[in-house]
Amino acid sequence: MKNKQNTLMIATGLIVGAIAVLLVKLGNPANMGFCIACFLRDIAGAVGMHRAEVVQYIRPEIIGLVLGAFIMAVAGKEYNARGGSSPATRFVLGFFVMVGALMFLGCPLRMVLRIAGGDLNAVVGLVGFVVGILGGVFFLKKGFTLKRNYAQTRLEGASAALIAVALLGLLVLVPSVLFFSEKGPGSMHAPVMIALLAGLVVGALAQKTRLCMVGGIRDAFLFKDFYLLYGFVAIIAAALVGNLLLGKFTLGFVEQPVAHSDALWNFLGMALTGLASALLGGCPLRQLILAGSGNSDSTVTVLGMVVGAAFCHNFGLASSAAGPTANGKIAVIIGFVVVALIGFINSRKEKV
Repeated sequence: MKNKQNTLMIATGLIVGAIAVLLVKLGNPANMGFCIACFLRDIAGAVGMHRAEVVQYIRPEIIGLVLGAFIMAVAGKEYNARGGSSPATRFVLGFFVMVGALMFLGCPLRMVLRIAGGDLNAVVGLVGFVVGILGGVFFLKKGFTLKRNYAQTRLEGASAALIAVALLGLLVLVPSVLFFSEKGPGSMHAPVMIALLAGLVVGALAQKTRLCMVGGIRDAFLFKDFYLLYGFVAIIAAALVGNLLLGKFTLGFVEQPVAHSDALWNFLGMALTGLASALLGGCPLRQLILAGSGNSDSTVTVLGMVVGAAFCHNFGLASSAAGPTANGKIAVIIGFVVVALIGFINSRKEKV
């Protein structure tokens, strides 16, 4: 049974990696076949939550991820409408996940795709990500909890899927009400239906396998269980082979696509993302999948990430290829303080 699960996880990783390379080939920005943080940022811009003209587009991949997870959860009788576990705290944690990700310029999934493209800055980010997760493990060992959740109505559980359908309707039926980038990363995208199909496939597979990089690193340290990590190793392998075949592999730190080479802030950005994600119980991809599967707490987390993305661009916190901003550095430091406080406040005191 365990071997069968591992095989499915590895197959999932290989498919995700291959699809990511295909999406870049068909128009997505380099090393950005998938990026939960970047794509949520683009969606926030498309609906007018921020006015950074180079990152505005309704990303069908995000819609597909949510709907793919929803369909798989219903088909597999795993759809479970639950929520009410510290929603405001989850919103804040989601906000700071995005602050860290936009300091680094990518979510954990894009981080491994950047590694597969030869971007050594992402290796620095990976080290920071692991350190952040270990910080989360520290709190988990101290009894950290965001308390239990509760059964909710099916309508409440389906809120993420309904939002995804509404976004698809806007993109396909009334695109005139949206903002679209004419240059920059937001203007680069694969055809809508292919991107949507890609998201559906990956969303379904991620729901079935529980694909999550935060969970993989956490479980490896806590339980010596490497099941979830197999998927991300497979993603790197498939994307690496694809990039080499297409001539899109460039090894180095400088002049990497949609990236900067400030090692300290790449490290700290992903450390913040790792810490906040560990306290949330999953990486940004996992939050989207759980939201599609009926978990309204994860829906609130994703909304926190969307607001975080808008805030980052409205107030100059997001990095660019030129490097991090002063405001972004301050926000990351504040993020560590806030997330650490959340960790301490929500940890049970040991009984004497």
